[in-house]
Amino acid sequence: MASNSVIFDPTQIYLEIDSTIQSQVWRQSQTFATPSSRWNGYLNQLCLNTILPWLQEDYKPQAAAALRSTSLPNVWEFVNGAPISLDANRLILIPTESIDLDEIRIPQEWVDIPNWMGDYYLIVQVNLDDGWLRIAGFTTHRRLKEQGQYDWRDRTYCLEEANWIADLNVLWVSQALHPEEATRIAVPTLAPLSLPQANNLIQRLGNPELLTPRLHLPFHQWGALLSHGGWRQRLAETRWGLLDQGSVRQWLQMGVSNLAHQVGWRRMEFQSSLSAARGDDEAITAIALSRRLRIAGQFYELRVLSVDGDGAQVWRFELQNLTPGGLIPAGFTLRLLTEDLQFFDGNEDAADTAVPQLYIEVALEPGEGIVWEIEPIPDQYDQEILRF
Repeated sequence: MASNSVIFDPTQIYLEIDSTIQSQVWRQSQTFATPSSRWNGYLNQLCLNTILPWLQEDYKPQAAAALRSTSLPNVWEFVNGAPISLDANRLILIPTESIDLDEIRIPQEWVDIPNWMGDYYLIVQVNLDDGWLRIAGFTTHRRLKEQGQYDWRDRTYCLEEANWIADLNVLWVSQALHPEEATRIAVPTLAPLSLPQANNLIQRLGNPELLTPRLHLPFHQWGALLSHGGWRQRLAETRWGLLDQGSVRQWLQMGVSNLAHQVGWRRMEFQSSLSAARGDDEAITAIALSRRLRIAGQFYELRVLSVDGDGAQVWRFELQNLTPGGLIPAGFTLRLLTEDLQFFDGNEDAADTAVPQLYIEVALEPGEGIVWEIEPIPDQYDQEILRF
C-alpha cells in the first residue's frame, strides 16, 4: 500500500489528507462563483489530489485525470464529481461529507451525458475534521442505471449502500478476469444546440446569482450545453466575471491570454515551409500559435497560423510529430468543426499512410469560432473554441 494509506478494515481504504495540499486547494477554490461551487471545487480537487497519486502508486501507474487541470474548474462550477482515465475505462470519483453513508447521490450529468459517463463510480466519504477520506465502495454505470433510483427534484441517481460493492479489490479482479464485461448501458444521444440557442443560454445562466443553473433547463438542453467543452468554459467564465479572453488574431499580435497560456497555447516564431512550397527564394519567418499534445504515448504539436488568401483571412492548422524525423501515423485525422460542431467542406485531413504533417486551411470571418479535433483523441482532451 502507499505510505499515506491505512486500512482499518480488509475491504475499506482510508487515505490521509495532506494538510499542505489542503491549504493549496482551498486557495485555488476561491475563484468559483458562489459559496456552494467554491466548496464543491475544493472538495473535488482535494479528493482527486489524494486518490489519484494513491491509484498511480498502488494499482494503475497510468491513471490520470481525464481532463486538464484548466478544464476541471468549469466542471466543478456546476457538478460534483471528478473523472479519472484508467486505460480504456473512466472512473468517476463522487465525494460526499455524509457521516451516515447509507446512500449516495450521483449527478445525472455523469450518467446520462454520453461523453461524460463513467465505467466505474467510486463513493468517497470525506472527513475534513479528522483529515481523512474513505473509499466506501464502487458501482458501475450499468448497475447504477438498473438499481439506482432517479430523483427528478435534484437530478441525481440515488443508490443505496446495499447496491454498491464495498471491496475495491473486486474492481481490479473484475478488470483482470473479465475485461470484456459490459460496465455501461447505452444512453440516448442529446440533440445538439444551435449557436443562437447556446449564446442565449450562456447569457441566461451566466448570472452568478442563479445558484443552481443545472436545474433551470430541461436536462436535454443542459446536457448538450455542458457536454460542449467550449461552451461550458464560456458559461463558467461568464459566472466568474472574466472579461473576453481575446481572439487568435489578438494573441498573435499582442501575446496569448492568461487562460489560453494555462491551457497550453504559446506564441512562436519559425521558418515557414510554405515559402519553399511556393518557390520563394527566401524562407519566411512565420508567427504561429503552438500547443503540445500527447497522443497514443507520443508528443505532437498543433500549430495555428495566418496564410495569405484571396481577399479573405485564411488560417492554417498543422499537426506534426515532435520527435525529430517523426511522422504522423496512418489512421490519424485532424478535423475542424464550426462552433456548434458542424462539418463543412474540406474540414478534415486524414493520414492513409504515415505523413510528415496533417494540415487544413480555412477562411474565417473576424469573430468566427472554430473547434479542433484529432483522432486518436489526445490525452485530457476537451473541446475548446478558438475565436478568430
